[in-house]
Amino acid sequence: MRSYIFLGAILPLALACDNPQNDACASAMTASSGVAAAFCATYTAAVVETASSLPAFASACGNSSKKLSSACSCLHASTTLQTVVKPSTNPAVMQATTTSTAIATTTSTNAAVVSTPASSAAAVIKSSSTSVVKATSVASVSNAPASCTASEYAQITSVIAACTNIVLENISAPASSTILLTKLKTGSTVTFAGKTTFGTTANNDFDPIYIEGTDITITGAPGHVIDGNGPAYWDGQGSNGGSDKPDHFIVLHKMVNGIISNLNIKNWPVHCFDVTGCDGMLLTGLNLDNSAGDAPNSASGSKPAAHNSDGFDFASSNNVILSNTVVANQDDCVAVTSGKNVTITGMTCSGGHGLSIGSVGGKSNNVVSGITFSDSTVSNSENGCRIKSNSGTNGTIEDITYKNIKLSGISTYGIDVQQDYLNGGPTGTPTNGVTISGVTFQNVTGTATSSATNYYILCGTGCSDFTFTDVSISGGGKASSCNFPSTGCPA
Repeated sequence: MRSYIFLGAILPLALACDNPQNDACASAMTASSGVAAAFCATYTAAVVETASSLPAFASACGNSSKKLSSACSCLHASTTLQTVVKPSTNPAVMQATTTSTAIATTTSTNAAVVSTPASSAAAVIKSSSTSVVKATSVASVSNAPASCTASEYAQITSVIAACTNIVLENISAPASSTILLTKLKTGSTVTFAGKTTFGTTANNDFDPIYIEGTDITITGAPGHVIDGNGPAYWDGQGSNGGSDKPDHFIVLHKMVNGIISNLNIKNWPVHCFDVTGCDGMLLTGLNLDNSAGDAPNSASGSKPAAHNSDGFDFASSNNVILSNTVVANQDDCVAVTSGKNVTITGMTCSGGHGLSIGSVGGKSNNVVSGITFSDSTVSNSENGCRIKSNSGTNGTIEDITYKNIKLSGISTYGIDVQQDYLNGGPTGTPTNGVTISGVTFQNVTGTATSSATNYYILCGTGCSDFTFTDVSISGGGKASSCNFPSTGCPA
């Protein structure tokens, strides 16, 4: 058994750490904490594969190595979180200096206590997962049999059918050919090695990489890169018009307990990650670099060539952690349009539209609940923290936290909450169908440019329970405007 697989199982079980009485395994571990602590100090899923040497409380965990490993992590978190220091808000600590080093920047002082129901899971994973998944990516390549390495696109299907430790090495996908990873065996690992490239496919419905499955790990070998061939499509219009182009580069669809780690991605055509219908996911240590699209080209005129280049779009996905990731792009660094219990932490975002909720309303799922953005930086971007609901639609945005966010060089809005959003531009008249409640801004600080507005909040009657604590954004040359709460904008 591969010792790293248990990380995927941490997500659903660790959510029970705050309320162990709701989970038999966590409850038994808590009740036997003295014995459990000694057991967990030496136990790993790699060395214990039978029930013969397990303590009595293990039966409540079904003698499952995955559950025991997760429960041990819960037990460890419950003791260590009490002594965790407040995360540093120093930009020198929080800002990764380069994309090549950002994966390895996790330290104990960055192990934040996050205020969503997924807090225990976030703390456990954030403090340890990066080093584990980095080691995993190296081991996967060296341990994969030669017969499980695909070095040509045509070999991928047969390798997936035969193997669970799969290496995709220097794959050149022809035009109209998706790297289709939907028939992976449960527990499979796929490692991208070398340079992955794609032929030009002028089709709005084409997805270059598509992944489904349970307990799947997708990772990258040292020195690899996944190149989306963006310059072949970029025309300054993205998905809003112009030439046909793939709308989503990497689709994660209905994945359960998966890990996406240590991927280096550049030059995607439009949206990079589309995460839809997933549950219990960890995305960590990713480098997304679309900065080549900042410059205009012959098709975009004076505009940046890349457009609508969101880093991560989450829809109808629950119990997800995105951590320790660098995004350089021209649109939302992260956008959550629907889903519950999503934690985004340790992000380094630049060049885009910041950390966003929405837009919400007028879609198949219009509920966003229990979302935390924490311990992140947003620089040289249009917006810092943004919540937007679509005009004339219905939905719910609730329990949203922005905590320990450092802003710099924000050119439009530092903090922006709007109930009048339309893709073509806000209407200026808020509507109340999408309610926005339980919103916390805590230790959100930084600077905006002279063209920007520090704070802009436009609510109808559908906003309630907003809290601002230690919030300070300065430098914006346009007057702030907040019609909610009644006390106005932060001082």
